[in-house]
Amino acid sequence: MAEQTCRVGDVDIAYETFGDPSKPALLLVMGLATQMIAWQDDFCAQLADRGFHVIRFDNRDVGRSSAMRDIRVPTLRQLALRSKKAAGYTLEDMAGDAVGLLDHLGIERAHVVGASMGGMIAQTIAIEHPDRVLSLCSIMSNTGARWTGQPKLATYRVVLGTPPQDRDRFIDHVVKMYRVIGSPGFDRNEDDLRDVAARSYDRGRNPAGSGRQLAAIIASGDRTERLRTISVPTVVIHGTKDRLVSPSGGRATAKAIPGARLVTIEGMGHDLPRGTWPRIIGAIAENAARAGEPAVA
Repeated sequence: MAEQTCRVGDVDIAYETFGDPSKPALLLVMGLATQMIAWQDDFCAQLADRGFHVIRFDNRDVGRSSAMRDIRVPTLRQLALRSKKAAGYTLEDMAGDAVGLLDHLGIERAHVVGASMGGMIAQTIAIEHPDRVLSLCSIMSNTGARWTGQPKLATYRVVLGTPPQDRDRFIDHVVKMYRVIGSPGFDRNEDDLRDVAARSYDRGRNPAGSGRQLAAIIASGDRTERLRTISVPTVVIHGTKDRLVSPSGGRATAKAIPGARLVTIEGMGHDLPRGTWPRIIGAIAENAARAGEPAVA
Protein backbone atom coordinates (compact mmCIF):
# COMPACT_ATOMS: atom_id res chain seq x y z
CA MET A 1 0.00 0.00 0.00
CA ALA A 2 1.24 3.50 -0.83
CA GLU A 3 2.61 5.65 1.98
CA GLN A 4 -0.05 7.37 4.06
CA THR A 5 -0.28 9.66 7.09
CA CYS A 6 -2.53 9.51 10.13
CA ARG A 7 -3.07 11.85 13.07
CA VAL A 8 -2.22 10.55 16.56
CA GLY A 9 -2.99 13.24 19.13
CA ASP A 10 -0.96 16.24 18.00
CA VAL A 11 1.44 14.18 15.88
CA ASP A 12 1.25 13.15 12.23
CA ILE A 13 2.62 9.64 11.66
CA ALA A 14 3.71 8.54 8.18
CA TYR A 15 3.32 4.82 7.54
CA GLU A 16 3.22 2.12 4.89
CA THR A 17 1.91 -1.44 4.84
CA PHE A 18 2.83 -4.67 3.05
CA GLY A 19 0.85 -7.85 2.60
CA ASP A 20 -2.68 -9.01 3.32
CA PRO A 21 -4.53 -6.89 5.94
CA SER A 22 -6.42 -10.01 7.04
CA LYS A 23 -3.18 -11.60 8.27
CA PRO A 24 -1.68 -11.05 11.76
CA ALA A 25 -0.26 -7.54 12.06
CA LEU A 26 3.48 -7.06 12.50
CA LEU A 27 4.64 -3.57 13.49
CA LEU A 28 8.23 -2.55 12.65
CA VAL A 29 9.75 0.23 14.80
CA MET A 30 12.98 1.84 13.59
CA GLY A 31 15.82 3.42 15.55
CA LEU A 32 17.35 6.78 16.36
CA ALA A 33 17.11 9.38 13.56
CA THR A 34 16.37 6.60 11.08
CA GLN A 35 13.43 6.57 8.71
CA MET A 36 11.05 3.66 8.22
CA ILE A 37 12.58 2.87 4.82
CA ALA A 38 15.61 1.44 6.65
CA TRP A 39 13.27 -1.54 7.01
CA GLN A 40 13.99 -2.25 3.36
CA ASP A 41 11.16 -3.05 0.95
CA ASP A 42 12.50 -6.57 0.30
CA PHE A 43 12.77 -7.24 4.04
CA CYS A 44 9.14 -6.18 4.54
CA ALA A 45 8.01 -8.25 1.54
CA GLN A 46 9.73 -11.35 2.92
CA LEU A 47 7.91 -10.91 6.23
CA ALA A 48 4.64 -10.49 4.33
CA ASP A 49 5.41 -13.76 2.52
CA ARG A 50 5.67 -15.40 5.95
CA GLY A 51 2.01 -14.57 6.55
CA PHE A 52 2.14 -11.16 8.23
CA HIS A 53 0.46 -7.84 7.52
CA VAL A 54 3.59 -5.68 7.86
CA ILE A 55 3.45 -2.05 9.01
CA ARG A 56 6.43 0.29 9.04
CA PHE A 57 6.33 3.95 10.10
CA ASP A 58 8.39 7.05 10.77
CA ASN A 59 8.77 7.85 14.45
CA ARG A 60 8.00 11.40 15.48
CA ASP A 61 10.85 13.79 14.65
CA VAL A 62 12.09 11.83 11.63
CA GLY A 63 11.14 11.41 7.99
CA ARG A 64 7.64 12.47 7.06
CA SER A 65 6.18 12.24 10.55
CA SER A 66 5.84 15.43 12.57
CA ALA A 67 9.00 17.36 13.39
CA MET A 68 8.61 18.51 16.99
CA ARG A 69 9.90 22.00 16.29
CA ASP A 70 8.18 23.54 19.30
CA ILE A 71 10.44 21.48 21.58
CA ARG A 72 13.87 22.91 22.30
CA VAL A 73 16.83 20.92 21.00
CA PRO A 74 18.95 19.61 23.91
CA THR A 75 22.52 20.82 24.10
CA LEU A 76 25.48 18.46 23.83
CA ARG A 77 26.28 19.25 27.46
CA GLN A 78 22.78 18.19 28.55
CA LEU A 79 23.08 14.96 26.60
CA ALA A 80 26.57 14.26 27.94
CA LEU A 81 25.36 14.82 31.50
CA ARG A 82 22.26 12.67 30.79
CA SER A 83 19.96 15.42 31.96
CA LYS A 84 16.36 14.20 32.02
CA LYS A 85 15.19 17.80 31.99
CA ALA A 86 16.39 18.14 28.41
CA ALA A 87 13.62 15.90 27.06
CA GLY A 88 10.41 17.26 25.57
CA TYR A 89 8.96 13.76 25.20
CA THR A 90 9.82 10.21 26.25
CA LEU A 91 9.89 6.71 24.83
CA GLU A 92 6.46 6.26 26.42
CA ASP A 93 5.16 9.05 24.18
CA MET A 94 6.73 7.40 21.14
CA ALA A 95 5.19 4.07 22.15
CA GLY A 96 1.86 5.89 22.35
CA ASP A 97 2.36 7.09 18.76
CA ALA A 98 2.78 3.47 17.63
CA VAL A 99 -0.32 2.32 19.51
CA GLY A 100 -2.24 5.25 18.03
CA LEU A 101 -1.24 4.05 14.58
CA LEU A 102 -2.63 0.60 15.41
CA ASP A 103 -5.84 2.28 16.55
CA HIS A 104 -6.06 4.17 13.25
CA LEU A 105 -5.64 0.90 11.33
CA GLY A 106 -8.24 -0.87 13.46
CA ILE A 107 -5.67 -3.37 14.75
CA GLU A 108 -6.32 -4.74 18.22
CA ARG A 109 -3.03 -6.62 18.71
CA ALA A 110 0.21 -6.88 16.77
CA HIS A 111 3.56 -8.61 16.78
CA VAL A 112 5.98 -5.79 17.61
CA VAL A 113 9.55 -5.70 16.28
CA GLY A 114 12.01 -2.90 17.05
CA ALA A 115 15.62 -2.17 16.14
CA SER A 116 17.99 -0.11 18.33
CA MET A 117 15.92 2.78 19.77
CA GLY A 118 13.01 1.03 18.07
CA GLY A 119 13.73 -1.96 20.29
CA MET A 120 13.43 0.33 23.30
CA ILE A 121 10.10 1.63 21.99
CA ALA A 122 8.92 -1.92 21.25
CA GLN A 123 9.82 -2.96 24.81
CA THR A 124 7.92 0.07 26.11
CA ILE A 125 4.83 -0.84 24.09
CA ALA A 126 4.92 -4.30 25.66
CA ILE A 127 5.32 -2.77 29.12
CA GLU A 128 2.77 0.04 28.86
CA HIS A 129 0.26 -1.57 26.49
CA PRO A 130 0.51 -5.33 27.11
CA ASP A 131 -2.99 -5.96 25.75
CA ARG A 132 -1.88 -4.69 22.31
CA VAL A 133 1.13 -6.99 21.86
CA LEU A 134 1.08 -10.57 20.56
CA SER A 135 4.85 -11.09 20.61
CA LEU A 136 7.96 -8.96 21.00
CA CYS A 137 11.25 -8.90 19.08
CA SER A 138 14.01 -6.57 20.30
CA ILE A 139 16.94 -6.21 17.88
CA MET A 140 20.35 -4.64 18.73
CA SER A 141 18.86 -2.77 21.67
CA ASN A 142 19.24 -2.54 25.45
CA THR A 143 17.39 -2.10 28.74
CA GLY A 144 18.29 1.54 29.31
CA ALA A 145 20.72 0.54 32.08
CA ARG A 146 23.89 2.62 32.38
CA TRP A 147 26.38 -0.24 32.44
CA THR A 148 25.18 -2.56 29.66
CA GLY A 149 24.60 -2.02 25.96
CA GLN A 150 26.78 1.08 25.78
CA PRO A 151 28.67 2.29 22.67
CA LYS A 152 32.37 2.00 21.99
CA LEU A 153 34.09 5.36 22.37
CA ALA A 154 35.20 5.31 18.73
CA THR A 155 31.57 5.47 17.57
CA TYR A 156 30.69 8.77 19.26
CA ARG A 157 32.34 11.05 16.71
CA VAL A 158 30.75 9.49 13.65
CA VAL A 159 27.29 9.09 15.18
CA LEU A 160 27.00 12.45 16.95
CA GLY A 161 28.51 14.48 14.10
CA THR A 162 26.24 16.84 12.18
CA PRO A 163 25.30 15.32 8.80
CA PRO A 164 26.24 17.42 5.75
CA GLN A 165 23.51 19.49 4.11
CA ASP A 166 24.59 18.68 0.55
CA ARG A 167 22.81 15.58 -0.82
CA ASP A 168 25.87 13.77 -2.20
CA ARG A 169 27.95 14.50 0.87
CA PHE A 170 25.07 13.36 3.08
CA ILE A 171 24.94 10.03 1.25
CA ASP A 172 28.72 9.62 1.61
CA HIS A 173 28.43 10.45 5.32
CA VAL A 174 25.89 7.65 5.84
CA VAL A 175 28.08 5.13 4.00
CA LYS A 176 31.13 6.12 6.10
CA MET A 177 29.09 5.84 9.32
CA TYR A 178 28.09 2.26 8.54
CA ARG A 179 31.69 1.39 7.76
CA VAL A 180 32.27 2.14 11.45
CA ILE A 181 29.14 0.66 13.06
CA GLY A 182 28.08 -1.91 10.44
CA SER A 183 28.57 -5.66 10.29
CA PRO A 184 32.17 -6.76 9.60
CA GLY A 185 31.08 -10.37 9.24
CA PHE A 186 28.70 -9.76 6.33
CA ASP A 187 28.96 -8.30 2.86
CA ARG A 188 28.12 -4.60 2.97
CA ASN A 189 25.89 -3.69 0.05
CA GLU A 190 26.79 -0.04 -0.37
CA ASP A 191 24.23 0.27 -3.17
CA ASP A 192 21.54 -0.49 -0.56
CA LEU A 193 23.06 2.04 1.83
CA ARG A 194 23.24 4.74 -0.82
CA ASP A 195 19.68 4.05 -1.94
CA VAL A 196 18.25 4.31 1.58
CA ALA A 197 20.35 7.41 2.32
CA ALA A 198 19.26 9.12 -0.91
CA ARG A 199 15.60 8.31 -0.33
CA SER A 200 15.85 9.49 3.27
CA TYR A 201 17.38 12.78 2.14
CA ASP A 202 14.64 13.26 -0.43
CA ARG A 203 11.83 12.35 1.99
CA GLY A 204 12.96 15.11 4.34
CA ARG A 205 15.81 15.87 6.72
CA ASN A 206 15.32 16.84 10.35
CA PRO A 207 18.78 17.01 11.97
CA ALA A 208 17.37 18.46 15.21
CA GLY A 209 15.17 15.41 15.69
CA SER A 210 18.04 13.10 16.61
CA GLY A 211 18.92 15.20 19.66
CA ARG A 212 15.33 15.24 20.85
CA GLN A 213 15.01 11.47 20.34
CA LEU A 214 18.27 10.87 22.21
CA ALA A 215 16.98 13.03 25.06
CA ALA A 216 13.83 10.86 25.12
CA ILE A 217 15.99 7.75 25.54
CA ILE A 218 17.88 9.34 28.44
CA ALA A 219 14.73 10.61 30.14
CA SER A 220 13.09 7.20 29.97
CA GLY A 221 15.78 5.60 32.13
CA ASP A 222 16.37 1.97 33.06
CA ARG A 223 13.53 -0.41 32.06
CA THR A 224 15.03 -3.53 33.68
CA GLU A 225 12.47 -3.98 36.45
CA ARG A 226 9.53 -3.19 34.17
CA LEU A 227 10.82 -5.64 31.57
CA ARG A 228 10.24 -8.37 34.14
CA THR A 229 6.48 -7.77 33.76
CA ILE A 230 6.44 -8.72 30.06
CA SER A 231 4.66 -12.03 29.52
CA VAL A 232 4.37 -12.29 25.71
CA PRO A 233 6.74 -14.53 23.72
CA THR A 234 9.96 -12.57 23.24
CA VAL A 235 13.06 -12.97 21.12
CA VAL A 236 16.12 -10.75 21.54
CA ILE A 237 18.50 -10.53 18.57
CA HIS A 238 21.99 -9.04 18.80
CA GLY A 239 25.18 -9.10 16.78
CA THR A 240 28.51 -10.08 18.28
CA LYS A 241 30.26 -7.14 16.58
CA ASP A 242 27.85 -4.34 17.52
CA ARG A 243 29.99 -1.29 18.39
CA LEU A 244 27.08 1.12 18.94
CA VAL A 245 24.99 -0.97 21.34
CA SER A 246 27.33 -3.53 22.84
CA PRO A 247 26.13 -7.16 22.95
CA SER A 248 25.76 -6.88 26.73
CA GLY A 249 22.61 -4.86 26.00
CA GLY A 250 20.98 -7.80 24.26
CA ARG A 251 22.05 -10.22 26.98
CA ALA A 252 20.65 -7.94 29.69
CA THR A 253 17.36 -7.57 27.81
CA ALA A 254 16.93 -11.31 27.39
CA LYS A 255 17.82 -11.90 31.04
CA ALA A 256 15.25 -9.36 32.24
CA ILE A 257 12.27 -10.63 30.22
CA PRO A 258 10.85 -13.92 31.52
CA GLY A 259 11.19 -16.73 28.99
CA ALA A 260 12.93 -14.56 26.39
CA ARG A 261 15.07 -16.32 23.78
CA LEU A 262 18.44 -14.75 22.89
CA VAL A 263 19.61 -15.09 19.28
CA THR A 264 23.23 -14.07 18.76
CA ILE A 265 24.42 -13.47 15.20
CA GLU A 266 28.17 -13.83 14.72
CA GLY A 267 29.71 -10.93 12.79
CA MET A 268 26.62 -8.71 12.86
CA GLY A 269 27.10 -5.09 13.87
CA HIS A 270 24.62 -2.26 14.23
CA ASP A 271 22.78 -2.68 10.96
CA LEU A 272 20.60 -5.15 9.06
CA PRO A 273 22.65 -6.45 6.12
CA ARG A 274 20.91 -8.85 3.76
CA GLY A 275 23.04 -11.74 4.96
CA THR A 276 21.37 -11.54 8.39
CA TRP A 277 17.83 -11.52 7.06
CA PRO A 278 17.20 -15.29 7.00
CA ARG A 279 18.05 -15.63 10.69
CA ILE A 280 16.24 -12.45 11.73
CA ILE A 281 13.09 -13.15 9.73
CA GLY A 282 13.15 -16.77 10.83
CA ALA A 283 13.47 -15.76 14.50
CA ILE A 284 10.60 -13.27 14.17
CA ALA A 285 8.33 -15.90 12.57
CA GLU A 286 9.27 -18.60 15.09
CA ASN A 287 8.63 -16.23 17.98
CA ALA A 288 5.26 -15.24 16.54
CA ALA A 289 4.35 -18.93 16.31
CA ARG A 290 4.90 -19.17 20.06
CA ALA A 291 2.02 -16.72 20.40
CA GLY A 292 -0.22 -19.12 18.52
CA GLU A 293 -0.19 -17.18 15.26
CA PRO A 294 0.48 -19.12 12.05
CA ALA A 295 3.58 -18.34 10.03
CA VAL A 296 4.67 -19.69 6.67
CA ALA A 297 7.76 -21.90 6.87
